[in-house]
Order: sequence, then structure tokens, then C-alpha cells
Amino acid sequence: MPSPYGDTFFNRPAGRGSDGRLIIDFIAEKLGLPYLSSYLDSIRSNFRHGANFASGGATIRRQNESWFDNGVSPFPLDIQFVQYDQFKGRTTTLYNQAKELSDTQDLPRPEDFSKALYTFDIGQNDLAAGFRKMSTEKFLAEIPDIVNQLAAAIRSLYDRGARAFWIHNTGPIGCLGVTLHYIHDPSHPGYLDRHGCVKFQNDMARQFNRLLKQKVIQLRKELPFSALTYVNVFAAKYKLISNAKKLGFFDKTRICCGYHEDYDHVWCGNKGKINGSEIYAGSCEDPSLYISWDGVHYTEAANHWIANQIASGSFSDPPVSITNACHRP
Repeated sequence: MPSPYGDTFFNRPAGRGSDGRLIIDFIAEKLGLPYLSSYLDSIRSNFRHGANFASGGATIRRQNESWFDNGVSPFPLDIQFVQYDQFKGRTTTLYNQAKELSDTQDLPRPEDFSKALYTFDIGQNDLAAGFRKMSTEKFLAEIPDIVNQLAAAIRSLYDRGARAFWIHNTGPIGCLGVTLHYIHDPSHPGYLDRHGCVKFQNDMARQFNRLLKQKVIQLRKELPFSALTYVNVFAAKYKLISNAKKLGFFDKTRICCGYHEDYDHVWCGNKGKINGSEIYAGSCEDPSLYISWDGVHYTEAANHWIANQIASGSFSDPPVSITNACHRP
């Protein structure tokens, strides 16, 4: 991702879909840990305190689409799981073969894998793909399989020794700035909810979340030594969006970075031609006033607010804080 991504905090692009830090970065801060290095970032990475396998545009299910067509990541959840397996096996081998202590300082200790907190935040891109490719009825019938594939990944991690899981549900996709940009005169009453978000999209997100919560409850019974925390990120984000002005933010429809006028789009950090003239789609002057960074992702300020809400445990089931998430209730 090009500048101005990352500019607010890192002063450079930092592989994050925001002007600065993400929710996972603030979680790391709450735990007193450094920011996680990406598994795919091989240059001067430090994996002693964990690794991030997330990928922009990633889905739970394989979509058989190209990044160049629809922005779908080539690393869906099953590929991320393979990467995790490779990471665990390779770092364990390197750690055990090391002759000097200095050779291990950037590696996780083999015993860390069973003590780690495994965080999940995935599913919104599956919803976006469903809206794009299926009827509402067909997609509703597909959601259970999507949730089951996520549950299968959790089971597989448990079988490999993982015990503590922090699982975010999916956010209010019907409130994204790029979606609301096109809505000037809703086609029929009830298309938007009382806060101006696309109702049927949020209803699909809620259905995904209902099934995910049921599955987490089931997994607690199946995996007796696990500590599974279900985090209602949807509720936290919706609280922010519906109280934006009261909390010091502009309305959710305002997008900080990018050019979005009528049906012309130049995405954040890119150049494009509009009416024969080349324009650069840069950042707004003060991203901290915005919820939406680029129409899809949140600003650092919004991520910080959301992270503070969920880290306390007030949006969790069971209601445990992030600092206690590794302990079974």
C-alpha cells in the first residue's frame, strides 16, 4: 500500500490498511508487546512475540478470483493456516539448532505456541464476495459453510496445541463509506436502517455473527482445554458509527483518503484521470476526525476508539479483558 497509508503514525507505508495503527496494534500495546511482524515480511522481522498472518482482502473461503479483478487476496484462511504450520515448524527447527543465544532472539520459543493468544478477525470479505456474486437467498444458505470453515481452522490449531483464542465477529459492512457513497435516493423504504446504513448488508453480517457465536459455544464443549473469547466488534463499531458526531468524528459517509465523486473513483494513494485531467487521490488534512480512512478501512483514530472498547471485555463473551484472555473462565 502506497503513501499516505501509514503516514499518521509510522511516517511511511507500513503494510496496514489505514493511516496508522490497526486494532491488532492497539491490542499489542494493551498486552505490553511490540507490534507484530508480518509472516510475509522477511526483512529484519522479529517474531519473538508473535506473527501476523493477515492479508488485505483475505477471505475464509477460497473465492477463485484474482486480486487484479476484485481485490481478493491470494491468501485465504486455509493458505494462512499452511503458512502458520510452516512458520511453527521452521522456527522450532531453527531455535533448536541455534548454537548461540543471539541466534534465537528474533524467534518464538517452541513452548510459546501453546501459551500464545490466537486472534481472528476475518469474514467481512466473504460477505462482500457474497453480495457481489450471489442472490441474498443463495448467500444466506452459504453462510453456515463459511462459519464451519473458520471453526475447522480453530479446531486444527487446537489439535496443534493452541489453547487461547480471541475471535472477532464481523463488522457493520452496510455502513462502509464506499457503499454509502452511491446512495443518494434509496430505492425503497427500509433500504437503510435508522442510522443510514444498508440494512440487508448489516442483516447478513448479523446472521454470520449469530452463527459464529453459536459455533464458538459449541467449540467450548468440543475443546475442553480451550479459552475461547467471542468479541462483538460489530456492536463496538456500530456504536462508534451511530454516535460519530457526539464522539468527535465526522459522519461515517465522509472518506478521508481517495477521490470519490459521483461514479468516479481514484483509490487512496493512487493517480487517475478524471475528465481528462490527472489527479492524485491523497489524504484529508486531519484523519483523526474521520471514521473512514479509504472508504473500506478505518482510520487510526477510529481503530483506537474501537480497540479501547473491546480490550476491556465489555463487548466479549465471556466478559474478559484482553489481558485475561489466555485464562480459562
